[in-house]
Formats: sequence, C-alpha cells, structure tokens
Amino acid sequence: MPQRLTLAVSQSHTLATTSATLSAFTSTAQEAAHQGVHLLLFPEAYLGGYPRTCNFGATVGSRSEEGREQFLQYFHSAVDLGDTPRGAGDDWVDRKLEIAKGKEHRGDGTREELERVSRMTGVFLVVGLVERAGGSLYCSVLYVSPTEGCLGKRRKVMPTGSERLIWAQGSPSTLKAITTVIAGVKLTLAAAICWENYMPLLRYSLYSQNVNLYLAPTADAKDAWLPLMRTIACESRAYVLSANQCVRRKHLPPWIRGRSSKSTAQKSRPTAGPASSKGPEKTEPDGTSHEITPASPDETSMPKTPPIVPKNPFGVASPSPLHIDAISLDDRNTSPLKYRSSRRRSSNLMPIPDNHLLALPGEQSSIPAIDDSDDPPAKPHQSHSSDTEELEDDDEFVSRGGSCIIGPKGDVLAGPLWEVEDGGLLICRDVDFEDCERGRLDLDVAGSYSRNDAFELQVAGLDLDPPP
Repeated sequence: MPQRLTLAVSQSHTLATTSATLSAFTSTAQEAAHQGVHLLLFPEAYLGGYPRTCNFGATVGSRSEEGREQFLQYFHSAVDLGDTPRGAGDDWVDRKLEIAKGKEHRGDGTREELERVSRMTGVFLVVGLVERAGGSLYCSVLYVSPTEGCLGKRRKVMPTGSERLIWAQGSPSTLKAITTVIAGVKLTLAAAICWENYMPLLRYSLYSQNVNLYLAPTADAKDAWLPLMRTIACESRAYVLSANQCVRRKHLPPWIRGRSSKSTAQKSRPTAGPASSKGPEKTEPDGTSHEITPASPDETSMPKTPPIVPKNPFGVASPSPLHIDAISLDDRNTSPLKYRSSRRRSSNLMPIPDNHLLALPGEQSSIPAIDDSDDPPAKPHQSHSSDTEELEDDDEFVSRGGSCIIGPKGDVLAGPLWEVEDGGLLICRDVDFEDCERGRLDLDVAGSYSRNDAFELQVAGLDLDPPP
C-alpha cells in the first residue's frame, strides 16, 4: 500500500521583531493546514533572524562598541527554549529540567507557543531558529509534532565563517534522528543546517540512522546549492526538503540596518493561554518588552481551539501521479503548481514540464520597513559611498531564496523558488515514501553499499544505529 504524505517548505523571511515573525509563522502554518500539508519546513534562523550583512564591529584583534550594541539587539531577538548551554537532550524534550519557583515552564514560552500552533493546525512543524541558552546563541532546528509536542532539537555543530563569532558550536549528539508516524506513514527524519550539508561525515551520520526524510534549512542561495540537494537525495535515497529565506536589503530587520523600531505587530500576536495567565517577558531589539503567553498545563494534551482538519490528507486525484503546488491565496485550486503568498496579488501562469504550472507573482506594493520610532536612525554599520547608492541598493536581494523539494532519486519535484520574497509555500502532494525503499535496490550507502567491515564512523555522544 502506498505510503503517501503532503510535504511543504516555506520561503518565509524574518520580520522586524520576533513577535511579528511568530504571528506570520502562525498564519503560514494555518494556510498549510488548509492545503492538506502534513509536514512543513521553515528556513534556517527564521525565528531570531539570520544577521545577513552584519559584521558586529569585529576585525581581527578588535571589537567596536557599536558592534557590541548590535550584538545586544541580536541577543534579545533570539528565543529562549529553556535548554541548558551544554544541551540537556532527552531531559529537555521530556520536560525533566528544573523550573524556577513561581513559573509554569522554562524559557520565554516560545516552545509552548510553537507546540500550540502545531496542535491547532495539525501540521508537523520543523522550525529554524536562533536559540539563547545562558550567555550564548545557537543556530537550532526544532521538531514539533501536533500530537506529541517537541520531539527533539538540533544545534548547528559547525557555524560557517563569521557565524562563529555569534553562534556557539552545538553538540554532535543533537544529530540524533527522530521517528514519528503521520497519517499512518512512519518517518525517520533529521536535519543538517546550511553548510553542515557540505560535511560528508555529518551527512553519513544521518544516512546511518536510515532517514527517509532529510531536512536542510539553509541561508545559502548560491547556484551550487540545488546540485548538492540532489546529490544528498541520491546518496540517502530520501526525500530532501530545503527552505531558505528570500529578502531584499530594505526588508532586513531594522536593527540589522542600523535603525530602531517599535513593533506594533506584537499587539496582534495570538496568545496561547488564558488572558489571566502571566508569562515571562521577552525583550525586543529596540528595548521594548512583551509577554509571551505559553500554553497552560491543561492545554498540553488538548487544544482549546479545535484543530484545522487538513483537506485531502493523502493528496488529490489527478492525471499525473505527483502533484506539486506553490499555493496562491488568489488563484488556489486552479492549477497543479501555483505560487502562495501571505499578501494578495495577481499571478502569471507559466507551463513547466510534466503538465504542471508555475504561477509567478504579479505586480504588488512593496512592504515598507517597520519604523515608527521618533528617534533619528542610528548610523548604519555598513556605509555606502553616497545616499543615492544606498537607495539603489535598498531593493537588492541579499538572499534570493532557492527553496526546493527533491525526490529520493535526485529528481527536482518543486522549485527552486528564486526571488519570491513574500512567503512562497512550495507543496508536493502524494509523496510516496515507499519510493525510498525502492531506491535501496541498488544503493544503500550505510548498509549494502557501505563496506562497513572496512570503513567505520564514530560520532561522540551519538548512536548511529537506526532509531526504533
């Protein structure tokens, strides 16, 4: 019997504040649920932000006071999941860590909010975020089940280039794959973050755990990224999902561009628990604070809001065996492949192979940067030769996206999605996970094709045997 699911990647970008990004995250998850998505991947550092173009005032042997101030704002934009700097592993997952007196949970409530959204929508969510633990930041990925809550968390073991200035190295024990059952389909899934995918031994540690869903949230928008994802799919005989942010310079968070911002989006942010419950406060980069209201204990097993029942949980009938969508709110259900945006817009249809269609966004108004501060903007950390040059650079894409979905033989099923900034949602319907097993006929790089009698990999703190 075919083991079919609907998978999606969201090309969402970080907004001006963490609270605004959480609101957009909720809306995207709700739209995915309405489209029958079972599992949805968000980009690297989606919550907290990828500080693209920042140098934090650092040169070899010197750090400036302006750079330290910028790092302070970035530190405040990160989320606190209640884990320890070393990483408590299963004790964090199972909520066995000590809770401060008078508190109902550890951290700032972000974990509880993500679990609430997953329960409400019925979508398994994989979220890239910047995690604050102790005095350090970690680039992390969270696995959130609609029925079991957080099942695990990855921390990037090797930040790339100047990321090493701001992100600590995560423990290799977090490379542990997790198993779950969605709509009767057993998944073994794991994530490699951005350029961890260029580490052959790290990839092999995931292959060894027999993953059939390989997740690659990234910040890399280079042309070489797609061939890498296709290679990984061929090697692993797994479905590969990769999500990247697409953003213009003018839409980077204000603190990155050297400007202050007072977010109004936090006022509309959905809360997870009763209005009377008091949660911890989160400080935004501009110095304002707001309360993150976590789910109350009685919501842990049952959401107060009835879950959104996904449409067509195993896809929809069509002349072709696989349906690939990039959903549009204005043009939904009119073609197998459409573009989706959180803002209404017209679409231009373009035929692509296999009788699919791609709808590209039509004309739309630009999204103004949020800046309602009365204070004059601070001096940018990166100067331009003239004001005119700065205005011209404002529309430049600092990341072009490139999100994609790849089949277990290396076929490109959806994407890459280039220069679609406003929340593109690529969806593959009727993905048959038995194709992963069919691919093992001639290649199992961690089994029959491994010569494990001659070659052996060991990873500190990680069991490489497939999880039960």
